Amino acid sequence: MNVRDSEAVLHRFVTQGYRIARSEAEADVILLNTCSVRDLAEEKACGKMASLHARKRENPNLVLGFLGCMAQRRGGDLLHEFPEVDLVLGTQKLHEALTQVERIRAARAASLAGSPSAPLRVLEVEAEPGSQNQIREHLPSSRKASAFVSIMQGCNMRCAFCIVPVTRGPERARPMDEIVDEVQKLADQGTREVTLLGQIVNLYGRRELPTLHGRSPFVQLLEKVCSIPGIARVRFTSPHPIGFRDDLIGALRDLPPLCEHIHLPAQSGSDRILRAMGRGYSRSRYLELVDRIRAAVPGATLTTDLIVGFPGEEEADFAQTRSLVETVQFDQAFLFRYSPRPGTSAAARSDSIREEEKLRRHHELLALQDAVARQKATQLLGQEVEILIEGESRKSPHRFQGRTRGNHLVLVRAEERWRGELLPVRIVETTGFTFYAEPVLAEETEERSPGVPTPPAPAR
Repeated sequence: MNVRDSEAVLHRFVTQGYRIARSEAEADVILLNTCSVRDLAEEKACGKMASLHARKRENPNLVLGFLGCMAQRRGGDLLHEFPEVDLVLGTQKLHEALTQVERIRAARAASLAGSPSAPLRVLEVEAEPGSQNQIREHLPSSRKASAFVSIMQGCNMRCAFCIVPVTRGPERARPMDEIVDEVQKLADQGTREVTLLGQIVNLYGRRELPTLHGRSPFVQLLEKVCSIPGIARVRFTSPHPIGFRDDLIGALRDLPPLCEHIHLPAQSGSDRILRAMGRGYSRSRYLELVDRIRAAVPGATLTTDLIVGFPGEEEADFAQTRSLVETVQFDQAFLFRYSPRPGTSAAARSDSIREEEKLRRHHELLALQDAVARQKATQLLGQEVEILIEGESRKSPHRFQGRTRGNHLVLVRAEERWRGELLPVRIVETTGFTFYAEPVLAEETEERSPGVPTPPAPAR
């Protein structure tokens, strides 16, 4: 979600004549869009800003700012802790970044011209009605294969570990027609895939829009987006098991552009910990939902989030989470050590788990999930799949990267004619996490171009 927010902020600067700098060394404005989900994310942001202090001494005209969730949570404390920072904008004020930077630069110019004044420092963290509608513009691009589309902001769930309701505010949905119009414009520019974003995306519009003929507002939106000419693929993230009902499962089965990849955060496999987290479902209910999804969409890719070391988690609870991973056989899992967040109910608990124990459980669960992922990855070997070519691989300029409908990362040799296109390929090798493929094209059978040698699978 921060990636999408950052793009919307950048769009406002670019359309007013600013250029995205190639490096920090040549930048006149550096804004850090921050995260507060875990303490480590805040530490990294603060460390990065501290490293920019020397640049500010070298270039006093440099504008430095914090945006987003940490800015929202810590507010004016950041201005006190970092004297070099000029701007702190919370999650509902991101659209003001350009205006406030211009104010700061204008005040400096006036000071240099002889108008005595204190340096202008800006703090804006108040709630703003309609702010969810401001994340709608995209950076201009000659061909953007895939794009994120924000459909809502905020969350009302209040899970015991989660700071999002504090930093993002309550659920607020964008108007459906505005979202459809945004996707239509992307399609007109050549975008083939969109990912709909929300803190709990499947609860989109539940307070603002009616259910029609048994279809939730989110499913109604999916139907509209999937009907837009040119949009070949639609994804969404992240849903919550609460609200993942039959109409959504039916949409996954019946809407051809809707990809067979479901990210379904479990957080724990223990009923006792799920209750303590306030997740609103049991282990058995989660497993029943997985069974319903797989019955409707055979071969669907399932990924999840899991937390180890939640306060009060005993070895028996952790064993239940291990068992969940073994039972469900997730294609991928994002594993986190519990991090207490201010303002959450779990942070006040006294039965915290020692860090070394969290680390042990994390390593143990990661080893289990990696083994599951490698075993599942071998099932794709030799299969013909369709990937959407996104562009150059981050690690090799001789390769393009793309993703299957199930969200598997695939590398193929780079040919410019394939950029932004849907390409049939055959999987020939895997590390368990990255796949290597050869194109399957009619002309390939007549005259196959020389390929880049497939590298050996890296050791992990």
